[in-house]
Amino acid sequence: MKKFIVLLLASSFSMFSQAITDSIPKQITTEDLFSDFDIALIDSLLMDSKYKSPLYQRFSYVLEDSDTINDNEVVLSTEILKERLQHINAKTPFHIAYNPALEKVIKSYLKYRKRYYPALMAKAAYYFPMFEKYLDQYDIPLEMKYLAIVESALDPTAKSRVGATGLWQFMYATGVQYNLKVSSYVDERQDPVLATIAACKYLSNLYDIFGDWDLALAAYNSGPGNVSKAIKRSGGYRNYWNIRPFLPTETAGYVPAFYATMYLFEYQKEHQLVANTPQIRAFETDTIQVKETISFEQISEITGMNLELIQFLNPSYKLDIIPYLPEKKYVLTLPRKNSFQFIENEQAIYALALEDAAKREKPLPKYFEMDKRIRYKVKSGDFLGKIANKFGVRVSDIKRWNRLKNSRLKIGQRLSIYPKKLAFTKQENQKLTKKRSVKNAKKAAFKTYIVQKGDSLWKISKKFKNVSTEEIKKWNNIWGVKILKPGTKLKIYKS
Repeated sequence: MKKFIVLLLASSFSMFSQAITDSIPKQITTEDLFSDFDIALIDSLLMDSKYKSPLYQRFSYVLEDSDTINDNEVVLSTEILKERLQHINAKTPFHIAYNPALEKVIKSYLKYRKRYYPALMAKAAYYFPMFEKYLDQYDIPLEMKYLAIVESALDPTAKSRVGATGLWQFMYATGVQYNLKVSSYVDERQDPVLATIAACKYLSNLYDIFGDWDLALAAYNSGPGNVSKAIKRSGGYRNYWNIRPFLPTETAGYVPAFYATMYLFEYQKEHQLVANTPQIRAFETDTIQVKETISFEQISEITGMNLELIQFLNPSYKLDIIPYLPEKKYVLTLPRKNSFQFIENEQAIYALALEDAAKREKPLPKYFEMDKRIRYKVKSGDFLGKIANKFGVRVSDIKRWNRLKNSRLKIGQRLSIYPKKLAFTKQENQKLTKKRSVKNAKKAAFKTYIVQKGDSLWKISKKFKNVSTEEIKKWNNIWGVKILKPGTKLKIYKS
């Protein structure tokens, strides 16, 4: 019986294809099939950035009280939506057609996420011209720029819980395949230009395999293997809506999310979506090749430029440090109006970098390298300022490395730290203090005392001024000794 119901649900998805409309049981509608379960899987990082939830809310939207205030029903008739989708379809190689499933996603976005689009559109004003340049160069539909919104909400530092990173959400192995290198200082998956070029190459390869942009989109999300298997399981159909029931659950909502995002951007005025003022536009920036290792803080300190703007323009540098390697030409992106300001102060910035490097505590051989990540477990009494001071970093660094939205910590919580100084535990500090004490004592003058019959550590300590039994034990390494043998030579250091 269960198997029959699953097959019935799967076959009913084929309503999205006009070719087999007559084969669908009339008692089941597409609107019933495309449930809140499906919608909750869409735009995972948009949900994550708002609610700090897991990537996929499985059963329903996670809404705060403020999100449900003054939420009226969306006024968008089916007829108007059909006309608009037909208009979009006429000018794009994607197969966009009306169906109740897509209507439900669009109305859901308008109802629950409309307030977040102005900020998203401001980011788009910076990134979209950059995307379009390379999409055109690789002969990819310009509408593919909306894919970066579905993937990352236009956050170049976005990272999924499985490790996909950047605007285009490359896994490490796929990034390496498309020449995106990752090191302790730099993650090229977070570089907007390099990652966009890699995404264009990947999408071109997927289109060569399937010959269809909708299937290329599905393959971008779940891999070409899963799409090929879905085609085979569907009986050979190659229309996205026909193979959708056989795709992974996340991918089943992926293409509708892309269509819904495209619709909202194409008809933003009709839905009163007004973009915020962009922080900066791509054509207002310039790049400068650095000649020494420098940090964003040093640049900001000398030039007075806004630190957050430098971070926004240079997201690929994980530690806010631009390394210098003769064989690798790393560049700094700045507002064009500040380029000459940097050049005029370039030598002063390098001088400050050398001065800071000279002050930095040098690592001991037996401890970790400074550019390596450690995992710190939050203990009782810990707070961000205390942890930051312990490892010689800033609170803002810890927040950025761990994507913390506030300063609250939980006992047992794991934090990623890129330390700039050594941090010793209490036990390590005690051992270090003991070693130093012994070392200093050895340098001091000492007197040899020969143990007499009837002597005890306490009696011997009283024969010398300001000497304790513990010190005698430490100086002579006789911990645990209860009876002293007559004739034993002891070292007694002067106070």
